[in-house]
Amino acid sequence: MGRRVDVVLLIESVVFVVEFKVGASDFERSAIEQVWDYALDLKNFHEGSHHQPIVPVLLATAAHHCPVVALQIDPDGVYRPIAVDEFAFREAIDLVLSNASGPPIDARQWLASPYRPTPTIVEAARALYAQHSVEAIARHDAGAENLRVTSHRIESIIDEAKRDRRKVICFLTGVPGAGKTLVGLNVATRRRDIDVTSPAVYLSGNGPLVAVLREALTRDEVARQRSLGNLVRKGKIGESVKAFIQNVHHFRDDAIVDSGPPAEHVAVFDEAQRAWTLRQTASFMRRKKNVPDFSQSEPEFLISYLDRHSDWGVVVCLVGGGQEINTGEAGIDAWLQAINARFPDWRMHISSRLTDSEYAAGHALDAVRHRPETYFDDCLHLSVSMRSFRAENVSAFVKAVLDQEEHTAMSALQELSSRYPVVITRDLSAGKHWVRSHARGSERFGLLASSKAQRLKPHAIDIRVDVDPVCWFLNEKEDTRSSFYLEDAATEFQVQGLELDWTCVTWDADLRMNGATWSYHDFRGSRWLNVANADNRRYLLNAYRVLLTRARQGMAIFIPPGERTDPTRPPEYYDPVFQYLKRLGIPVLA
Repeated sequence: MGRRVDVVLLIESVVFVVEFKVGASDFERSAIEQVWDYALDLKNFHEGSHHQPIVPVLLATAAHHCPVVALQIDPDGVYRPIAVDEFAFREAIDLVLSNASGPPIDARQWLASPYRPTPTIVEAARALYAQHSVEAIARHDAGAENLRVTSHRIESIIDEAKRDRRKVICFLTGVPGAGKTLVGLNVATRRRDIDVTSPAVYLSGNGPLVAVLREALTRDEVARQRSLGNLVRKGKIGESVKAFIQNVHHFRDDAIVDSGPPAEHVAVFDEAQRAWTLRQTASFMRRKKNVPDFSQSEPEFLISYLDRHSDWGVVVCLVGGGQEINTGEAGIDAWLQAINARFPDWRMHISSRLTDSEYAAGHALDAVRHRPETYFDDCLHLSVSMRSFRAENVSAFVKAVLDQEEHTAMSALQELSSRYPVVITRDLSAGKHWVRSHARGSERFGLLASSKAQRLKPHAIDIRVDVDPVCWFLNEKEDTRSSFYLEDAATEFQVQGLELDWTCVTWDADLRMNGATWSYHDFRGSRWLNVANADNRRYLLNAYRVLLTRARQGMAIFIPPGERTDPTRPPEYYDPVFQYLKRLGIPVLA
């Protein structure tokens, strides 16, 4: 993943990770976090280090006042960083060894052990843009093998389309966090590197995701070029990144202005099921683009844009389930209907799991099943969540919680609790302290809330505050706009598709327990109103699904105690949710 530790010492049973700061007289926090990150990286992703004590050591060669070496080890066997000068180094090593136990490390076996990283989407995008392959940045277990197979299948379909001068559309499915976006980014970067004459573009209607990825790639590329001694302007680097990652709506708008085909022959649409319906698209075109008679859904129009190529083109639709959080989203059946009705010559490669109810393909799938040039493919499904490297069944746990399948939820919780802690609390300060105390090194944490959570203001959470996702996700701990401050709560719209290491999820009275069912509410004026529309109920439930699946390592869930003197937040709005989660076996944080 681009990290380069200075020295690793294998002595007896201990792995020492040593970072030298030559000429440094101070122990800067960034340097301490750097060596801590190295140690955590080995513990989490290097098989030979999983069960060994790991000691991060920061050595500042010109330091004059070393802190007293105090050994503190966390439950997973990673020590808190030790800061030393050149004279205290040996003393620190001896102190650790005198307290360590266990069989000595076999150095050859340790070196030969596989490294299986599970990067965040931002880390993955950086690595792919720097011309690493998807295989180099993913684990090599069953989940990553699935990722490799799927990526290669997509690439082979693209190569066949170009060779045979065909138009092709692919539907790739996957559970939340399985790596659909990673596959899409891999396709786009690979085409950039191997075929400049027919590039690919990664498209998303998720504005925050596009903004965060663009800024992260731009910052990373600027830093890399400057480290090589190249004088570059951030704006120029940013323009090249924009060509690689685009907002799908801007891509669509270019098709209105220009009657020709796009520069790209391959377009990857992330969260394709969230493309707009005919009604939503026509309304937008009429109001914003002065096109009064627009008569195509967004999927149909986007396919027609690629269809302008006279030779070949490929559309790759990345399809998630249970993630719809906005009105006017067409669902995947709109893509199927468009191909069936308007583009009979296009070949279709469809994930064999698109039939699952969570993808809501509906009758449109039945209509294309016996269509010529339609192929169902097992390789186009990603079945293992890779968002949480500590517990791959977090998505299953959250689904069971929201589906109110208590026995399934309790079973899933028992499986993940030892490696992925989940706690509930009625005290927001306690929840914040919990995530701060669990985060180590540069691990990122943040505060989350539903976009309908209007009655968290007594707890100093106002979801009407405009959160800048770039600052929130990318800026450092000193920046009050960053997630680290735990002041600004990001909603499902800002965090969908992105992730944190630790989260503090707040649960307001918009989603309540009413006996054996959920009760859905929207705050208007000075009171809560019932949500009757089925689609809006689904959007609200999915909002909590998004919030509860953002953490890679663990989460605290804050359920307010309520206030009896306030008719907008009496305890009975909140207590049943707390009791339900407690009944599932989630530990209560005092």
